Amino acid sequence: MSAPVPGLPALATAPGAPEVPWRRMHPITPVLKGWKALVALLAIVAYNSTDNIRNVGELMQDGRWRYVVAAILGIGALGFAYAAVAWRMTKFVVDDEAVHLHTGVLFRQQRQARLDRLQAVDIVQPLLARLAGLAELKLEVAGGAGSAVSLSFLREADAEALRAELLARAAGLHVRADEEPAAPAPEQPVFEVPMTRILTSTLRSSVTGWFVVFAVVIVVVIVVAHDIAPIVTLVPAMLGVGGALWARVNQGANFRAAISPDGIRLRHGLTEVRAQTVPPGRVQALRFTQGPLWRGPDWWRVEMNVAGYGGEKSQQTENVLLPVGTRAEALLALWLVLPDLQVDDPRALLAAALSGSGEAGGFTSVPRRARWLDLVGWRRRGVLVTDRALFVRSGRIVRRLVVVPHERTQSLALVQGPIQRGLRVASIVVHSTAGPVHPKVEHLDEDVAAALLDEQTERARTARAAAGPEQWMRRPEAS
Repeated sequence: MSAPVPGLPALATAPGAPEVPWRRMHPITPVLKGWKALVALLAIVAYNSTDNIRNVGELMQDGRWRYVVAAILGIGALGFAYAAVAWRMTKFVVDDEAVHLHTGVLFRQQRQARLDRLQAVDIVQPLLARLAGLAELKLEVAGGAGSAVSLSFLREADAEALRAELLARAAGLHVRADEEPAAPAPEQPVFEVPMTRILTSTLRSSVTGWFVVFAVVIVVVIVVAHDIAPIVTLVPAMLGVGGALWARVNQGANFRAAISPDGIRLRHGLTEVRAQTVPPGRVQALRFTQGPLWRGPDWWRVEMNVAGYGGEKSQQTENVLLPVGTRAEALLALWLVLPDLQVDDPRALLAAALSGSGEAGGFTSVPRRARWLDLVGWRRRGVLVTDRALFVRSGRIVRRLVVVPHERTQSLALVQGPIQRGLRVASIVVHSTAGPVHPKVEHLDEDVAAALLDEQTERARTARAAAGPEQWMRRPEAS
């Protein structure tokens, strides 16, 4: 039997073949994980020391600091030792059905990530791992919270090869042990966001506005009270806003998007580099957003619901398709998910959806009596149904557009509150997977809403029946 593929486990494909070998993470993994225990211990010591500076001074004068340092080093050594044992007990293997991961020191855990339920494959490189040439492979699997499987850390080249292998297997391609190592599918760059635009857009965002507000409040408090003590309560809020500013810059830096046979490829990050591959058909909904300070340069932010992604952290990092882009780039982002909108003029459709109002562009708007439910933006509210997707438009101060492909509609519901009932209007909720996008068509005439519910239900059923298989690269003879 030929030698196993470098960096990948050998697969037993022939009768009588030896047992499939298990593979371990990179030997440096305990170092990259063990330092966290030492940093946490130092943070605890530093926090407790600030409570009594006098005792710290006495400790330094008596020479007892040596015992403190020795205790810190000892606990740190235990942390590294535990990380080493955990590394020794961690192993994984890949076959045609799943990725099998065994972990645990005191309590053993066996996890299985089924490839037919694979939603996305990401390569994440924290700063220290990147300096060491290592990477973490994150597998997002359908199954709710806690279903993700993480392989950390692997050599960067091994992580790239393993990602290509997993995507090929998830697509229905059988990979034999005597075949050449899986090579990443070729990609075509689509757009790249300049760093200057990331910085400028962050300064023109609402987060910056809150940062300025907190700074002004702190200065006013100091001047009026002649005391800095009251501002202590404002510092955590200001630090939180500052952290949000840094997160937006850090996560949007070096943002690039490309298209390949295995899906949408996104790469971004400054201190932590993330390379995402979202397989075709996993994007469930899109949301385009434009704040008032982005109106001049006509910038837009595009977020997405991805099957398998969920939670607050995911919404901030993995659910961004375009952090800030021009209208043309927003159209490209839409094209990544829906290459064919099945309309004569996609640009005119997007123009009416992003900045139009009333019935411009064929949108069905809300009745005038519904203005009491949205005095500012009622003219912007509207819905358009094409053969390919549902477009929901709203917001005058902050413009929003939500796009849901018909085949990705999970379910629909018609809701009508007591005020809506009095105004003879109703809303339609389009249920999607977890994420930042919550599709909802609000305040339509109740008869129009009922007709739209029936129409959209039928469109979703027909589109799902005509949708291609999830294993998008499966060879015909393997079907």
